[in-house]
Amino acid sequence: MPAKAPAGGGDAVLVVFTNLPDRESAEKLARLLVEQRLAACVNVLDGCTSVYRWQDAIETAREVPVLIKTRRELFAQLQDAISGAHPYAVPEIVALAVHDGLPAYLAWVQTETAAT
Repeated sequence: MPAKAPAGGGDAVLVVFTNLPDRESAEKLARLLVEQRLAACVNVLDGCTSVYRWQDAIETAREVPVLIKTRRELFAQLQDAISGAHPYAVPEIVALAVHDGLPAYLAWVQTETAAT
């Protein structure tokens, strides 16, 4: 059974997904988000193939998935930062609440995204 989040943790941690067109832009975004303390950690994954509908056409593109760990209360700022730095007109920005997790890890996310 997974460990429960610390008191006040619960759904306070989010994992946010986005995709970038190349590794360079993904790493640049990752660094920006961590430097601004909008994310405790950003995983830049290996490339993938995305198939999607855009402007009434089926498209296929190579993309670099990115997983961002942050606090729920930072989501609006994080979304603005991603949108401002993202090369796509409509970037994928999808957040999932973390209901359970290693308490020490969830506390670390909270600490690393706190204002200094």
